[in-house]
Amino acid sequence: MKNKKRFIIVLILIVIFIGAAISIISLFTKQHVIKQQASGQYYCPMHPGYVTDKPGNCSICGMNLVKKESSAVSSPSTALGAGQPQTKKKIKYYRNPMNPEVTSPVPMKDSMGMDYVPVYENEIPDSGTGVHINSEKQQFVGMVTEKVLKRQLIKDIQTVGIVAYNPELYVAQEEYLQALHTQDTTKNSVLASVSRQSAALTEAAEKKLLLLGMTKDEIVELAKKSKADEKLYFSQQEDKAWAYITIYEYESGAIKEGLPVEITAVSAPGEIFTGKIVSLTPILDSMSRSIQARVELDDPNHKLKPQMYLDVKIKIDLGEKLAVSQEAVINTGEKTIVVVTDEKDHFTSKDVSLGQLAGGFYEVLGGLEEGQTVVTSGNFLIDSESRLQSAITGGSHQHGK
Repeated sequence: MKNKKRFIIVLILIVIFIGAAISIISLFTKQHVIKQQASGQYYCPMHPGYVTDKPGNCSICGMNLVKKESSAVSSPSTALGAGQPQTKKKIKYYRNPMNPEVTSPVPMKDSMGMDYVPVYENEIPDSGTGVHINSEKQQFVGMVTEKVLKRQLIKDIQTVGIVAYNPELYVAQEEYLQALHTQDTTKNSVLASVSRQSAALTEAAEKKLLLLGMTKDEIVELAKKSKADEKLYFSQQEDKAWAYITIYEYESGAIKEGLPVEITAVSAPGEIFTGKIVSLTPILDSMSRSIQARVELDDPNHKLKPQMYLDVKIKIDLGEKLAVSQEAVINTGEKTIVVVTDEKDHFTSKDVSLGQLAGGFYEVLGGLEEGQTVVTSGNFLIDSESRLQSAITGGSHQHGK
């Protein structure tokens, strides 16, 4: 019996000893982590709350740790000086660490579990769009930059077409010419109603021609010739041919009458037919979201047959414009961003307004100035880095809370 009591006492002492040892180890570990985080110089880009004073890998995701950039802003204790009383700052609101425009009056977390950053009174919050990146890190991400300059922009539009076979327009031309003839012969009629009716028929015939894609100047020329254009349905009688090409809505603003075109056909491999745009239909096709352009082509050997399919190239000279490389542009879906840098290796994400894309360059309508340097490779990583840096400097992210 005595041996049994002695065994129980020894067992209790062992349990107490193990419990005390675990408590002591836990306390030292926690103090070590707190001390390590307080002096930590390296952080995880994916988990900014994980910091340490030595390089290595993140214990959460295994990514290489990144060294913190030295901050030019002194801490409150340093700014006030030793021995001086420190005034407690009042928090105005909390902002989203990844999107400074999203705020909250109370502490909360975003969809990724990151803590909102407190913004104090008399403090200008970091916009999250600027970051300093040293040359070593620039080389690591493979960063490439170039200047924003004025460039001669040439836009190529590729589309399709068909050799004209349009008896409807031919008949409409004949109707217009007949109406003109009737109006001319009845203009001196003693019955005023006859003259008015003839004039109304001529006006209606002219409107029909306009709706079918003829211009005012073409109608005037048609009246002078007094003969419908047979090229609209059979082009072998002349050295010219008509063709209709498709212009989609998003490109229609750049297309004008008189623009030169180059056309190829599978029936004449290697041969290029040149011509120009003569007229544009005034009505947009609601199904294909396109308009038709009528083109007059040189065809001395009569190789273009009615209703042949064509490949079309239209070159548009936009002139000299301030331009930025297509690779420099980040489209978020809500806005368009370009990362700009200066000689001090400070990078800023800027909203820009862009025009047409031509030859790999966007026309700059606003947001950039000539001579600025933009990032064309690694810009997405830098934009993300600037937002992470904002989260790090504004407040630590505690993963998993």
